[in-house]
Amino acid sequence: MKPISFSAQRRQSIPIAFGIIAVTGLLLASCHANDSSGGAIQAQEAAQRVYVAPGKYDEFYAFLSGGYNGQVSVYGLPSGRLFKIIPVFSQNPENGYGYSEETKPLLMTSFGFIPWDDAHHPELSQTNGIPDGKWLFINANNTPRVARIDLKTFETVETLEIPNSAGNHSSPFVTENTEYVVAGTRFSVPIPQKDVPIDSYAQNFKGVLSFIKVAPDGNMDLSFQVMMPGFDYDLAHAGKGKSKDWVFFTCYNTEQAHTLLEVNASQRDKDFVAAINWKKAEEYLKQGKYHVMPGTYYDNRFDTSTQTAHSIVHQEVKVLIPSECPGLVYLIPAPKSPHGVDVDPSGNYIVANGKLNADLSVFSFDRIQQAIQQKQFDGEVNGIPVLKFDAVLAGIVKSGGLGPLHTEFDDKGNAYTTFFISSEVVKWKLGTWQVEDRQPTFYSPGHLMIPGGDSRKPWGKYLVALNKITKDRYLPTGPELSQSAQLFDISGDKMKLLLDFPTVGEPHYAQAIPASILMPRSEKIYQLANNHHPYLTRTEKEAKVVRSGKRIDVYMTEIRSHFVPDNIEGIHLGDTVYFHVTNLEQDWDAAHGFAVEGNQHNAELLLMPGQTKTLKWVPNRVGVFPFYCTDFCSALHQEMQGYVRVSAQTEQVALSWSTGKE
Repeated sequence: MKPISFSAQRRQSIPIAFGIIAVTGLLLASCHANDSSGGAIQAQEAAQRVYVAPGKYDEFYAFLSGGYNGQVSVYGLPSGRLFKIIPVFSQNPENGYGYSEETKPLLMTSFGFIPWDDAHHPELSQTNGIPDGKWLFINANNTPRVARIDLKTFETVETLEIPNSAGNHSSPFVTENTEYVVAGTRFSVPIPQKDVPIDSYAQNFKGVLSFIKVAPDGNMDLSFQVMMPGFDYDLAHAGKGKSKDWVFFTCYNTEQAHTLLEVNASQRDKDFVAAINWKKAEEYLKQGKYHVMPGTYYDNRFDTSTQTAHSIVHQEVKVLIPSECPGLVYLIPAPKSPHGVDVDPSGNYIVANGKLNADLSVFSFDRIQQAIQQKQFDGEVNGIPVLKFDAVLAGIVKSGGLGPLHTEFDDKGNAYTTFFISSEVVKWKLGTWQVEDRQPTFYSPGHLMIPGGDSRKPWGKYLVALNKITKDRYLPTGPELSQSAQLFDISGDKMKLLLDFPTVGEPHYAQAIPASILMPRSEKIYQLANNHHPYLTRTEKEAKVVRSGKRIDVYMTEIRSHFVPDNIEGIHLGDTVYFHVTNLEQDWDAAHGFAVEGNQHNAELLLMPGQTKTLKWVPNRVGVFPFYCTDFCSALHQEMQGYVRVSAQTEQVALSWSTGKE
């Protein structure tokens, strides 16, 4: 082989070239040689597009739901690098979320302490229909909840339970200025809950659609619910622009079946999209045309000042009945079992696809308004008018695929739809309804994501397909395989596959936002001066151990590379010990951890600079037990340790503590 000769210009690119070579090997399996459609590109070019040099930043933050792990994963685009896992509805031993006394309340519900859920749909807050980088909302599908993540800290700061709901799937989609987060029940149930025969479904089961008000500071409040027929409510999206006062929900099982739904909920040729005018709802609320219904639910809020969460328990909710509120709700017939419902950047086109259909139905908001004015109805359901299908239809995309699920939009007037059964993404033109391109995915894509693709201002450039099946794509890991995301370049006429990357959990949906919006808002440390935790220890001189009956409170500090105190005696069996640990560091990325041996039913604490967290410890045997820093913090990290002595109740050992005692 001849030696390679580099020009001066090429020598400057040597570091990048080595990175490209490294990435290329990973891409060979996912990037095909030029195929007949021109959709895949050569591996070297793909590697150049996704390569982010050491010390450089990705262009976008991408937030992917973790599905059954109850968390949110943060990736960079275009690199596909995993940056962080944000615990939301599940305990996380990595940082003590849901284990520390400060965060346990975030997992409280009317069912009790629930340390797990199924998180599906992240949604960025918006201003004027454009993601603003303030908050990220996400739903809990199992025990119905909506959470809010503060994007200054990338931490969960609120979880709100939703009463009268079961399977919170069609959420948490925001209105144009984040006035509301909406949430629809997946399963209809008796409301209020009661003991009735299951086969009385048609008589006793109802569905509710919830509207959660978001205050300027982000705090959520369940404003009202709309009582709907006993269907299954699948997904939602709010309108924008001309349709900004409306929210659209897909629903299926309009047959109101309660067993073997794959047969019994497939009897009709159409289901519905429910269109709700939330401005009209506000008018009816002001007029007092609502019912107050019982419904116990928790609103759990994290106070950033005290660094502690607390729970507010509510007992009732306002409910609007559509038959009593004309103009509040209309039903739009849609092909059978519609899944996604997506609104284009103009706010005029609403795409709703039947999951077993080959074509895409696109509805016009202008035609919907005209049909309402002209009363072009095709009957009613529970007092809700049903609009005529042909009267509101804007066009049909003859796709030739099978199993359309979700649609997002770019900044050039194009739409992109995933087809689950035929494993592909199809690009089509708004207005002409013509298919422009199609590319295979590997395999069975559910949601897809374009940065800003569900907003008034798509940033376009990239598309991420979130695939359900990944066999033969990655190294095998036994029967359980990782889930998959695939990155496409959509800047040209044809989609081009750039990258496969595995994901944590099962990603259902994702959102992405330019890093330039989030980075300036990002907190680097927690200021000790602003820490008002009730058990804060601001200086080492303030460290102490206090007994109150059988309760022991340890006011502890940590800094590179010691604890104060690091020797504690006088703890007895039967005592409950609370270690209130404050990280005194005020330097970015100077984290410390804390754990003690025999830490039953708990995990470590991971404390960022300026944070205070509490670990509950109930010793169950006598002895001397070590505690230590769990996060490698300095050259003397291993020396950062201490001991706590536990004595029998009969022993007269006085409570004492010290650090550096000779």
